Parts: sequence; structure tokens; C-alpha cells
Amino acid sequence: MDCSRCITLENSRVRLRPLEVGDFEALKHIIFDDEIWRYTTTPNPKDAVGLVTYLSQALRDRARNIRYPFAIIDLETGRLAGSTSYGSFAIPEKRLEIGWTWVGKEFQRTGINRAAKHLLLKYAFGELGCERVELKTDARNWQSREAMRRMGATEEGTLRSHMFTQGGVRRDSVYFSILRPEWENLRQTVFREFDARG
Repeated sequence: MDCSRCITLENSRVRLRPLEVGDFEALKHIIFDDEIWRYTTTPNPKDAVGLVTYLSQALRDRARNIRYPFAIIDLETGRLAGSTSYGSFAIPEKRLEIGWTWVGKEFQRTGINRAAKHLLLKYAFGELGCERVELKTDARNWQSREAMRRMGATEEGTLRSHMFTQGGVRRDSVYFSILRPEWENLRQTVFREFDARG
């Protein structure tokens, strides 16, 4: 995937655009919440220095073509609500991962995350020609696991002691996926409210 491209995606609920340095001020209002980072592999940006580190790493990852981080913009308020990314690119195999996702506390359970996933899945299966989209989460993160199930992803299994997470703890990662043949049904059911084809 060419991460140098400017990709902006929009549906009735959210706009996804490239995360940028200029998002620092908007992020300050929502990012300093320990609960957001509880199960992530991303270090918790506890202060301004941590936020600079977070943004710098995201932009370095994009420059190195290993991750494409988006800002999630809530269209109802115009505010930045969180971030999500494409990564783990295996374009010759027609697959990638959606992850590195978080939303501020006030935007949780509002449908914003599902709306963002709609855009990412639509672009992955459409423009990028993917056959498979992967998602993973910490096995302890039941809220995330349930959200993935509700959006129609299939739980495939658990990789034990898979990677480090907060505090140097090794986590088990639960993998989910959505395949191209499943997408058409999901866009007409789970994601219908966001899909222009309705």
C-alpha cells in the first residue's frame, strides 16, 4: 500500500483523514485517559511529551509504509474523536489489518467506531482489492471482542503469549477476520445505515 497517498473517507457519521502533526491540540482533549490504553500495545501518552511521541511514531510508521494512521472526525460535532489505522500490509496476498484503534471516552458507544470500520472495510475490499481483512485484540478486552463480533467479524483463534502490552505484560491476542464474500452481506445489514447504497 502506498502510504504517501492522502486518503480521506466519509460516510453519514464520520470522516477519516490522515492523522497529522496539527492534530496535537485536538488530541490533548481526549487522549489522556488511562482506560483507553489499558489493553493496547501502544505506550500510554500520559502527557504532552507522550502525545508528541505517539504522533511522531504514527507519522514515522506512515513514512516507512508500515501503517496508515487516520484521524476519526465526528461529523455531528466536527471534533476529532480518536484514531484508527491500516497496517500489517500483505498486498500481494490481498490482505491487511485494521487496528491501532481508540476513541475518546465521550465518543464510545455512540456508533463512531462502527462507522469508521465501515469506511475502512469498504475501501479495503473496494479500492484496495483485499480478499481478507484482519483484526486482533487483547484476549482480556471483552468489550473489543464483542464489538468485533457485532460487526460481523469471525473469531479465528488465540495466539498465546503473542506480544507485549502495557507494563511489559505479554498478552494473548485474539484474531478476527472478514472475507470478501462476507462483505456484501455485512454492508447491507450491520453497516446499512452508513452505506450510500442503503
